Amino acid sequence: MSEKAIVAKVWNFATILRDSGVSYTDYVAQISYLLFLKMENERENIGEHSKIPENCKWERLMRMDGLELESAYNSALAQLAESDGVIGLIYKGAQNKIKEPANLKKLFVLINSETWLGLKVDVKGAIYEGLLAKNATETKAGAGQYFTPRVLIRCIVELMNPHYNMEICDPACGTGGFLLRAYEVMKKQTNDKEELRKLRNERLYGKEITPLVASMCAMNLYLHGIGGDEGIIEVGDSLNERGNRRFDMVLTNPPFGKKSATKILAENGKVKTQKEEYNREDFFATTSNKQLNFLQHIMNILKNGGKAAVVLPDNVLFEAGAGEKVRKRLLEDFNLHTILRLPTGIFYAQGVKANVLFFDKVASEKDATSKVWVYDMRTNMNLSLISNPLSEEHLKDFENCYKVGAIELREESERFRAFSIAEIQKKDKTNLDIFWLKDESLEDVENLPSPEVLAREICSHLESALREMRRLGVD
Repeated sequence: MSEKAIVAKVWNFATILRDSGVSYTDYVAQISYLLFLKMENERENIGEHSKIPENCKWERLMRMDGLELESAYNSALAQLAESDGVIGLIYKGAQNKIKEPANLKKLFVLINSETWLGLKVDVKGAIYEGLLAKNATETKAGAGQYFTPRVLIRCIVELMNPHYNMEICDPACGTGGFLLRAYEVMKKQTNDKEELRKLRNERLYGKEITPLVASMCAMNLYLHGIGGDEGIIEVGDSLNERGNRRFDMVLTNPPFGKKSATKILAENGKVKTQKEEYNREDFFATTSNKQLNFLQHIMNILKNGGKAAVVLPDNVLFEAGAGEKVRKRLLEDFNLHTILRLPTGIFYAQGVKANVLFFDKVASEKDATSKVWVYDMRTNMNLSLISNPLSEEHLKDFENCYKVGAIELREESERFRAFSIAEIQKKDKTNLDIFWLKDESLEDVENLPSPEVLAREICSHLESALREMRRLGVD
């Protein structure tokens, strides 16, 4: 069966479960739990060792039906959640959300109908990616909150050009898109078995705050053969501490929003809201803005000479106070060489205005930012997730302008311009929200009738509507 057919088969069953109250996010999680058991069963059948306990194994569960299956599956999930390594991570917090035993059995049969190890690793991964992509575009919750368009990930990783001996980190890894793409690029660079082993099991690292998302990520990587028995994903808040590891490259799209506030009882007996902030010794700016904190975190976990590409919202480019402080440090201690202004309509959350910041950690002041190249891909670009999604064609001009490994050969164009550090420092609050193209949509605004004319037209339309309603006998 083709990849597209398998995705359709697996996804179509989700519509049946939806009627039983199973969300798409929960469905993807159940697929993860069952796929792992089925693949471990297939490995065991070809003579490989399985760490799955006997009473949790696929063949035992497949022989059951009805309430017996439901009970055994619930017990298996609870036991697997207490396991060590990647198994424990995949099943961390796992619960059976399929409350109708008949539907649970159908899902077992669906997974059992394929030999997953017989498919190529990239095909299995693509199937899972397909489920996550559908979850992001077809629901108002779940993967859409942390799903980065795969064409954008591909573009960023290829421009960053990671080498197979680099250590790569995504401190807000979501379902693992950046790590997967980096692996695909890096594994083609060597045939050395030991280097490939290190690449799969040691050189990639991700952290994710939401257990269910971390579970999906671990499963996604597992389907691509990444992580080994221990896994490379950790559950936790990257912003709580810097950690001991430093990285050659950071690729990430941190979550938008602020750290949650708490209500406290003041001395006068009144309840007030207090912003929670990360008070880390290595943070030079104190703020509740998560993106500014992630930017500080990334700046601190890079090795000297390390490189980063980070998706960040517009407020990071112009926010005063802590924002200005972080931007000044970024310009003075790093080489912020490129900003890509992304079009709206490419993320699930509508109206998000975001950018990709490309910067290097430099060893001396002479290598710090001298000019910032800005590519405006937003002005006069009308994209949407469904009717006109971001494509490789949209990114092609930026990729050509970027000049991988030869920034000194860059040339200005209509959408690509360089701004000297002196020009930027003159801007109020070191504002990096730079644009120069004329927005063609504003020309229509300039030609609108005057407010008085518009008001008369509105009143006329309302009077006509009222007359029509009276004619139809509507009070």
